[in-house]
Amino acid sequence: MAVSAYRADQVGSFLRPQHVKDAHAAYTRGELPLDQLRPIEDAAILEVLQLQQDVGVDVFSDGEFRRGGWSGDFADAVDGFVSGDPAVSVFNTARGNNPGQRAAAGPARRIIGERLRQKHRLTEYEASFLQQHAPGPCKMTMPAASYVLARGYRPDITDKVYGNRAAALHDVASITRSEIQALAADGIGYIQLDNPHYPDYVVEERNAQWRAVGVDPVRALAEDIEADNFTLDALGNRDGVVLAMHLCRGNGGRGPDQPAGWHTAGGYDAIAEQVFGGLHVDRFLLEYDSERAGGFSPLRFIPAGKVVVLGLVTTKSGELESEDLLLRRIEEASHYLPLEQLALSPQCGFASTIAGNPLTADEQRRKLELVVSTARKVWG
Repeated sequence: MAVSAYRADQVGSFLRPQHVKDAHAAYTRGELPLDQLRPIEDAAILEVLQLQQDVGVDVFSDGEFRRGGWSGDFADAVDGFVSGDPAVSVFNTARGNNPGQRAAAGPARRIIGERLRQKHRLTEYEASFLQQHAPGPCKMTMPAASYVLARGYRPDITDKVYGNRAAALHDVASITRSEIQALAADGIGYIQLDNPHYPDYVVEERNAQWRAVGVDPVRALAEDIEADNFTLDALGNRDGVVLAMHLCRGNGGRGPDQPAGWHTAGGYDAIAEQVFGGLHVDRFLLEYDSERAGGFSPLRFIPAGKVVVLGLVTTKSGELESEDLLLRRIEEASHYLPLEQLALSPQCGFASTIAGNPLTADEQRRKLELVVSTARKVWG
């Protein structure tokens, strides 16, 4: 199998067992020291690696079990954030996959209010344990620079330190670039950046909010792609390393009894030529589990040699898709991109937050098995 052609992929996060959630809560309260939390995480990671091996996925993740949320490593490793509401809220959640039903905005987040200062590496401990114990090729995930900036930039606060958006974005990208270099040097063969805010620029309501605080969305998208490329171009020689980008539309899990949320609706059409044609990745992981993602025609802008991982299996509910449906949708996508440039995965992680999405561990397993069985049927 070509190094970039992993056909049965997964986005990274898995449902945490309850005892892992309890241990993290105790650690946060100061009731459990780190040296006692680590063995609990270690054991759970070994179990989720075994799950992935048993199911037959092509690349392994640690489930992001050491994180409270999928993007937590950056803020934990970097000083310079202050409390505050973001300039533009993208934290609205929806009930299930219905774009007509939205819930209230989420809580205040951290804003870039000082010069960013890296305290330690983002993923060193995670990557070391994963590489040591993964039974096959493994991936490490982290937020794209454009994600960190979009969630942390507020002109009236950040510009007092950096002067403008582009300068703050460059500092974020420099930290991400350094981590990519370190992971490649460690021998990690699959590095995935998550949740760049490109799809947000198709939402006119959100663009209007950006304009209201002095940010031109057209220029911002160009800046974001340039900054993410700066991180991706960290490696002069990519032999043996796959660089991927997962374009997320929101996956705010709030536990087994609460519908999973999302923040963006709208097809890739408006950004496809600029993003698909201009981003220096080997793989795009694209969400295609609901009508919110639009159709497959934007795939025509994917350059030769790049792979699109079709996120056709939802992680937002336990209802299992039919293999026939997946086969039909893959065949439809192949009208715009050859099969050899396609792969399959769930649409997002199963637990972007520690609470997790509303499905059971057994339903999670069945969805992974479906991804693998379908991929084997299509690609052998």
